[in-house]
Amino acid sequence: MLVIILMMALLTLYGMFTPPIEQKTRIQLEENATIYRLDADGNEHEHLAANQIVGYRVVVDGETREYSSTNIERYDSSARTLIQVNTVNRFLNKSNLVLIAKDASFFAIIAVGMTGVIILAGIDLSVGSIYGLSAIVGAMVLSNLPAETGWIVAVPLALIVCTAVGTACGLANGAMSEGLGVHPFVITLGMMAALRGLTVVIPQQFFGTQSIGGFPTSFTTGFFKAEFNGVYPVPVILMLLCGIAGWFILSKTVFGRRIFAIGGNETAAKYAGIPVKRVKILVYTITGALCGLSACAYLGYYGAAETNAGNAYELQVIAATVIGGASLMGGRGTVIGAVLGAIIIQLINNTLIIFEVDTSYNQIVMGAAIIIAVVIDQTKQRIQARRA
Repeated sequence: MLVIILMMALLTLYGMFTPPIEQKTRIQLEENATIYRLDADGNEHEHLAANQIVGYRVVVDGETREYSSTNIERYDSSARTLIQVNTVNRFLNKSNLVLIAKDASFFAIIAVGMTGVIILAGIDLSVGSIYGLSAIVGAMVLSNLPAETGWIVAVPLALIVCTAVGTACGLANGAMSEGLGVHPFVITLGMMAALRGLTVVIPQQFFGTQSIGGFPTSFTTGFFKAEFNGVYPVPVILMLLCGIAGWFILSKTVFGRRIFAIGGNETAAKYAGIPVKRVKILVYTITGALCGLSACAYLGYYGAAETNAGNAYELQVIAATVIGGASLMGGRGTVIGAVLGAIIIQLINNTLIIFEVDTSYNQIVMGAAIIIAVVIDQTKQRIQARRA
């Protein structure tokens, strides 16, 4: 949290000492609204030369609103919208902050499940591919629904399909790892490649394309991309709900205590009567289900699924979890830390954009962040061992 506050403060200060950016927003007018152009004397005109307009007056049911031409770029009569232009801080503005939280939410949801996996001293390299396959299968179902389908049908159906695909993949990871006695690194690495291949092959075989869209608007703008006060907060709300649920399960339930016990000492957990294999399989299954949930939010927000959906997400998810304080040695980690780690990663990406650094450096920075976090974790453990 301190790192996030410090980064935000520094980026805000940078924005204060650099030229502000222009931000355009659309003001949608009511159907029964009457709009007049105002000249320098305040007279109303239905038509007026652009260089003579000093403002706009909107009349709706006897009520009047006025907008200065200094903030209004133009009036789009075809869409009945006023295009408003404001200068804002490069970092500290509502749209940018919500964008950071929204971009972080897609892999933060998955990081909630990954936290449990890493606490178990396991790893799941297939989360990005599970996310992509869930999105593709969900998109195939949604694209076949009539355009007028209501959200009460489209949203539950998409959630069921996406989470079912993710759950099945997560269950396969856990069952093969525990049933075959093979390290999860090997199993999930193989699943990562296999599922990514399916993500590419399925759209090409059934649709002859690399992207699938055409969803009911009730699913996109009617729910997952519903607008509130100029922003689209649904993915962020989902991230917060998953974070709260994950925190409660890990810290307040028997199942959560079993996860920590297995990660701390698996042999001792077996002697204590904990069903180790069952717990591990369930954790991998939950992680897969969260991949499906995140994929569903992705479909609703962007309105389409592409074959590269979730590409390299495993790196960002693991980075978020490790930066958030989880130990790759197992036995330690928090869901809240993973969510904050995801926000830190997105702040790093946003910093590169603000400083106009080539986005190719993102992966370099991400890898360095993981190495630094692991080194810090190992150093802390050595210091604690010496003190003990």
